[in-house]
Amino acid sequence: LQDHRLAANECSSSYPVSFRDKLSGDFSFDFVDGFLPSDPAAGVDLFYPPPYYSFWNDLAIESVRKSHKWLRDLFTRNGPYDGVMCFSQGCSLIASFCLYHQAETPRQPLPFKVAIFLCGGVPLQVLEDLGLDVSKEAWEVNNKGAKALAEQASTEAILTAGLDRWTSTEALNASGDAALDPANVFGLDFTKMPKHLRIEVPSVHIYGKKDPRCTASLQLAQFSNPELRKTYDHGGGHDVPRSTVVSESIAQLVEWSALAASVR
Repeated sequence: LQDHRLAANECSSSYPVSFRDKLSGDFSFDFVDGFLPSDPAAGVDLFYPPPYYSFWNDLAIESVRKSHKWLRDLFTRNGPYDGVMCFSQGCSLIASFCLYHQAETPRQPLPFKVAIFLCGGVPLQVLEDLGLDVSKEAWEVNNKGAKALAEQASTEAILTAGLDRWTSTEALNASGDAALDPANVFGLDFTKMPKHLRIEVPSVHIYGKKDPRCTASLQLAQFSNPELRKTYDHGGGHDVPRSTVVSESIAQLVEWSALAASVR
């Protein structure tokens, strides 16, 4: 593989260390802070000192679109990038950026060729703003998962239960996107989604089946072209295990995405 440059949100900087050593090609990473001062997410202050940053402080559409402008300016100023790698809120940023891009400027290429998502999805508020049907069930699953994540990722949960704090969710028995009914992916009917509203660059969707927000990761995967996507369950929670098996698997997926982009 030739040299590949990826932009990654700063929250993901601690995760790629173990798999980056296993990449066979030449890859470089730019780790990018959010642009808004923020309180730490649940449990983050236990591991990382301040300052803390976010891409938005609420999910109002105006806030999301402001973050997209910042992101586009970043690509213009610091790019070009071959790909993006994102974790949690970073996934929401990139996924929503891609969907609005497809809705508004579908004839223009995205400013990256590959998207790698770790433990994150697309905000339901964005889907509604794009005119998509979001069922009551989808909102219930979303809100339940968000509440459970705040509880299981908290400092108290980390100190008292460690990795055992991650418990089962609706997605626990789902064996990746192959086992899902496209007519009801946790409340979203993908048989009725407009075909133009999907991510048309090679994408990788990495999630943990014990993550309370795993459902959002699996929904996001359905917005990607099935011929250009890979999914991988690392078996953990809202984090990325650093085991050799997981690190090697992620490295292989990153290399696959780079190769898939190079032959398009």
